[in-house]
Amino acid sequence: MTKILIIEDEPAIVELVQLYLEKEGYETLTANDGIEGLVVVKRAHPDLVILDLMLPELDGWEVCKRLRSDTDIPIIMLTARSDDVDKIVGLELGADDYVAKPFNPRELVARVRAVLRRVQRQPADPMGDVIKLGNVEMRLSSREVFVNGDLVPMRTKEFDLLHAFMAHPGMVFTREQLLSQVWGYDYLGSTRTVDVHVAQLRQKLQGSQLRIETVWGVGYKLCVDDE
Repeated sequence: MTKILIIEDEPAIVELVQLYLEKEGYETLTANDGIEGLVVVKRAHPDLVILDLMLPELDGWEVCKRLRSDTDIPIIMLTARSDDVDKIVGLELGADDYVAKPFNPRELVARVRAVLRRVQRQPADPMGDVIKLGNVEMRLSSREVFVNGDLVPMRTKEFDLLHAFMAHPGMVFTREQLLSQVWGYDYLGSTRTVDVHVAQLRQKLQGSQLRIETVWGVGYKLCVDDE
């Protein structure tokens, strides 16, 4: 059974989220503060974390940062504010999605399903196990990326986004196409998510022959520079 950890200090919200998730067949775990949440992650290895930002002991940003330091576990953040700054910071720290309070529990369940579906999807790749462009090599089975032979750590969506680009060099993708291909067709987030992850990917590819070019008014495309 898929396990969902809810790290939230408001009992009413915990009870509501548990009710809707368990109706969908998910097993739920709970933690009342950030430190307890990290302990439960190590002990129980949940499949996804629903993480409130405003937590006692250790806030959600720090919890997300620590989780991302050694795991790719999917994270959906809960924020009490609709401020874009909160959302952008969460995405830059590696969160997979965010939901602003107050929220519709059915929408939260839909987002959980979408994130899990993306993570669990293992499409067959017609190009084989290795894609090599310029001085960048991508190994699909081990989900590793090498630049000039050196391993470059990639988070889950960074790898999937780079895969989309490397499988179709020179092709212009709209943000909506990238959301559909990388995050799943029913992803409910903003296209700002794509911009954040493209910026992160550009940093990871510094020193390589690959360049993600902005096509103004449309989206992005991958260019391969000559040596």
